[in-house]
Formats: sequence, C-alpha cells, structure tokens
Amino acid sequence: MDYSNFLGFWTEIKLVDIIEFIGTFAFAISGIRLASAKKIDWFGALVVGFVTAIGGGTVRDLLIGVTPFWMQSIVYLFATILAMGIVIYFKKYLVHLNNTFFWFDSIGLGLFVVVGAEKTMAMGFDPWVVIAMGTITGIMGGVIRDILINEIPIVFTQELYAVACIIGAGLFCILSSYNVPLNVNEVATAVTVFVVRFVANRFGIKLPVLKGEKDD
Repeated sequence: MDYSNFLGFWTEIKLVDIIEFIGTFAFAISGIRLASAKKIDWFGALVVGFVTAIGGGTVRDLLIGVTPFWMQSIVYLFATILAMGIVIYFKKYLVHLNNTFFWFDSIGLGLFVVVGAEKTMAMGFDPWVVIAMGTITGIMGGVIRDILINEIPIVFTQELYAVACIIGAGLFCILSSYNVPLNVNEVATAVTVFVVRFVANRFGIKLPVLKGEKDD
C-alpha cells in the first residue's frame, strides 16, 4: 500500500486540514453512535460513520469540480476507524451520555462549515456560492446518514440545523470581506454554528411547520 499521501498530509499540514480531520472524527463518532443505537453490525456502523464524515465534503468537491478530499489521503479513513474503536471501547460511557450524538454532531457541523466555506472561497466563487457550499458540507453527511438508517433527516425536522450553517458561512464571508485573520475567522465561524444550534436546541427554537390543506 502506498502511504505517500498519508505522509504528505502530515508534512504539508495546514490549519484547515486539522479542522477537516477533527470534523471528520467528530462526525464519524456521531454516525457510529447513532448506528449503534439502531443495533447495526460493526461493518455497517463503520460505513455509516464514514459516510457521515465524508458525505458533505464529497458533494461539495464534486460540485466545485475538484477531487473529493478523502480520496487524496487515507488519514480520513483512519479517523473513522479511530472513531469506531472509541465507540466500541467506551460504549458503556457513551450509552449513558444521552447528549453524545448532539455534541459530536454539532462540533462536526461547525468545523465542516468552516472547511466548506474556506475551500470554496479559495477557488474564487461568489459569496452566495461560498455560503451554499459551506452549508452543503455541513448537512449532507447527516442527510445521507439518516437516510441509510431509515430516519427523517435532522435538517427536515424543524431544528435550526441548516440555518446554523447558513449563519456561520455568512459570517465567514463577512469577516473575510473585512480581512479578519483567517485563523480568527475559522474559530468565529465554527463557534457561531455551534452556539446557534445549541441555543436553538436548548430553548426549543424551531422553524414553523408548512401545513397542508388538511391542516388548515
């Protein structure tokens, strides 16, 4: 097996790579944890975790015309395997932590919005595309995950999931226009996404339901 890409990842590492790795790990944890609650076997759980972790970034990269990020380094597969090991080893603790899925999913959401927005902006796209790609990077992995395990995707259940991504990616564009240092922008964006989702969840803030004719 050729490990040159793996070694190259660490020799040419950037902050955005670290963010993407942590985001991959966090989303993988959330996907595997949810798969375990559905009593899916180890292989199925690994697939669900990996798809959760790379789904949004894959869709983004295909739309902006670049090779999907996880195909350029095996480190993201290793991140998912590591997440699998942690869920297996610490399952007794994670089962009792009812908010485990929420915390890891929220962390991954914030970090992936940063990655999606930053990569798209670096390619010269307009701000509205940057916001769209940041949002897609954040939500699509979870959408695919929920479809695989036969759940209604979170993004369609009134929770301010996509809204948090849009707000975060919008902030990234605004701060970039004012030449705020990139590291500060990355942290501010990730924290904003996390806080918006946390506050919405904590106080039950939801979007209104679109009622059908029978509900009138």
